Amino acid sequence: MDKSVPYIVIAAVVAAVATIGGMLTDSGMDWYRTLNLPAFTPPGGVIGMVWTAIFIMSALAVMLIWRARSAYANFSLIIWLLVGNGVLNVMWSWVFFVRHELGWAIVEMTVLNLTNLALIILNWHRQRVAALLFLPYFGWVCFATGLAVAIWRLN
Repeated sequence: MDKSVPYIVIAAVVAAVATIGGMLTDSGMDWYRTLNLPAFTPPGGVIGMVWTAIFIMSALAVMLIWRARSAYANFSLIIWLLVGNGVLNVMWSWVFFVRHELGWAIVEMTVLNLTNLALIILNWHRQRVAALLFLPYFGWVCFATGLAVAIWRLN
C-alpha cells in the first residue's frame, strides 16, 4: 500500500465531518436567526474561520498520531476516540440545528469535549504536538458549550 494513502484517508474523513456538519448547520440557520443570542456570540464568519482552523489542526494531529501509532500500547482506543469524536461533532450540528434540542445539544457537547480531553491526555506523552493541536478544539467547544447554555437560558 502506498504510504500516503492513510494520510489521504485522514484528510478525506476530516473533510467529510466538516462538510456534513456544515450542511446540517446551514439547514438550521433560518431557525437560529430567530433565537435570542447573548452579546458574546461571535459573528458567523468568525465561527466558520475557527472551525476551519480546528479541522485543519485536527487532521494534522490525526496524521501525527497515525505516524506514531507503534508508540501506543492500545492504538485501537485512540482510533475509537477519534471516530467517536467525529460522530459526536456531526451529531451536535444535527441535535442543535436540525432537531433544535438545546438542552440535549449541551449534553452532547459535554460528551464531545470529554473525547477531546481524552485525546489530549492520551497523546500527551506519545505525540505531544498532536495533543497540543487538539487544545484549540477543546477550548472552542468549552466556549461553544457556554454559548449554548446562554442561548438555552435566553430561549
